[in-house]
Amino acid sequence: MENLISLVNKIQRACTALGDHGEEGAMPTLWDSLPAIAVVGGQSSGKSSVLESVVGKDFLPRGSGIVTRRPLVLQLHKIDEGREYAEFMHLPRKRFTDFAAVRQEISDETDRETGHSKAISTVPIHLSIFSPNVVNLTLIDLPGLTKVAVDGQPESTVKDIDNMVRSFIEKPNCIILAISPANQDLATSDAIKISREVDPKGERTFGVLTKIDLMDQGTNAVDILEGRSYKLQFPWIGVVNRSQADINKSVDMIAARRREREYFSSSPEYRHLANRMGSEHLGRVLSKHLEVVIKSRIPGLQSLVSKTIGELEAELSRLGKPIAADTGGKLYVIMEISRTFDQIFKEHLDGVRSGGEKVYGVFDNQFPAALKRLQFDKHLSMENIRKLITEADGYQPHLIAPEQGYRRLIESSLLCIRGPAEAAVDAVHGILKDLAQKSINETTELKQYPTLRVEVANAAFESLERMKEESNRATLQLVDMECGYLTVDFFRKLPQDIDKGGNPTHSLFDRYNDSYLRRVGHNVLNYVNMVCSSLRIAIPKSIVYCQVREAKRILLDHFFAELGAKEARQLAKLLDEDPAVMQRRTLLAKRLELYRSAQSEIEAVAWSK
Repeated sequence: MENLISLVNKIQRACTALGDHGEEGAMPTLWDSLPAIAVVGGQSSGKSSVLESVVGKDFLPRGSGIVTRRPLVLQLHKIDEGREYAEFMHLPRKRFTDFAAVRQEISDETDRETGHSKAISTVPIHLSIFSPNVVNLTLIDLPGLTKVAVDGQPESTVKDIDNMVRSFIEKPNCIILAISPANQDLATSDAIKISREVDPKGERTFGVLTKIDLMDQGTNAVDILEGRSYKLQFPWIGVVNRSQADINKSVDMIAARRREREYFSSSPEYRHLANRMGSEHLGRVLSKHLEVVIKSRIPGLQSLVSKTIGELEAELSRLGKPIAADTGGKLYVIMEISRTFDQIFKEHLDGVRSGGEKVYGVFDNQFPAALKRLQFDKHLSMENIRKLITEADGYQPHLIAPEQGYRRLIESSLLCIRGPAEAAVDAVHGILKDLAQKSINETTELKQYPTLRVEVANAAFESLERMKEESNRATLQLVDMECGYLTVDFFRKLPQDIDKGGNPTHSLFDRYNDSYLRRVGHNVLNYVNMVCSSLRIAIPKSIVYCQVREAKRILLDHFFAELGAKEARQLAKLLDEDPAVMQRRTLLAKRLELYRSAQSEIEAVAWSK
């Protein structure tokens, strides 16, 4: 069972090293879930003397006013033999064998935190004592409760101490060691008052009665010790500490323990209770109870640790890996993140992710609908046909079908297709830009580096813009090619009968009759529709080739080429991570290490049971 307390000691030290000592914060805290014994008492209640009696050493600072101004996590380790020594967690490689030096270091470390003022601090001091004269036990010594601030302390000190004490003892995993002097009315005991408020049933409160030997003649503490005056779930324990004269004379603590045992065994009032009185009994009872409580908490601790490890890993994954230190490492990180974005972009186009189907929608719906909306009838009105054909005659009329007139009518009609063609190019460009932005948002690693995110976005948009320009050029060339070369078979099939045309002897604008002009318009419309059908297939092919295919193939090639020429300083600028994110990652990594270590330690203890 002894390794249970050692387990908690180890985890508590690790928590404190991380800055996790039960204070409220955004991170889960393991400290609050660990069983602990908090020592509570008013000033001059004998709290320090009780602790020293349990340890068997004179090591705590003494003086007037509020001496304890920081929580002291006191971890006792029983050793089989050897010289007693102490270690502070903030001085891990230094052993103290002189306990007067331990007392001085507690004072000095308190001043380091509070700035040599008389203020208090919630940051604990960790002290481990190794001795053959102790039991395995962890105690948290808290500042003594007081009603008045001393000189040099702010008026809020009284309330601050009260809040600090409550922050420890309100936790359901905290065992309360309430120290009360026997020579004062129990009803006025600060320790009993505050423990009653947080633990009204006394289920986790141990009552310790000090200064029994200083009670007025004719009075005794039997009613309290037997639980009649104030009942707790656990029996009260009385102790007899060293007197001030003993302290001044530096009376040996082991001798003081012996005198304490003699006092209870020889006093008529307490002789029947002697087997459960004294500081040695108190240490054994607390050690045994702490072991039982820790054992009962093991399953809950395992569950908490496993759950928290999962949460920490998820958040670390979201924050991404830390920045590499060398130039090659930085370049590798940038390239890998950029490739991740590029892969996500391709997945959108290939249908692995949604969005690529919108390109097909342009070709299947938007572009054909735009072609159908073209008003060729305006270009092929009787007036326009007569005008263009007549102008094409020049200074002498055509004797056969007016070829130049046909050409002008067809060209002017086909030019209308440029608008829908350019609109299709623009529509696909807009879709590709939206998919690029969506892919950037879905690339988790880019959230880690705002500057790189902007640079990758700019590079992608610039590439898409170049592809759009090339696509626009190629697509309009398809339309222009149809305008520049008319199918020969079309003219061969045109009727050559002059009777179906106009009369060359008529005036310039009356040369062709309406029937003939309508026939010309019909022939032109048939040809234009034939070309529209052809372009409806060819233009999407051109757009896919120049935009979609190229975007999949070389979206970031230009960006990658530029990266190779950048200096280390420029690469570092691309990875200018938010300092808050860096700090958060470091803290999370340390906390994850703590929880994984705790998980291993807890599982080892659980299996051994």
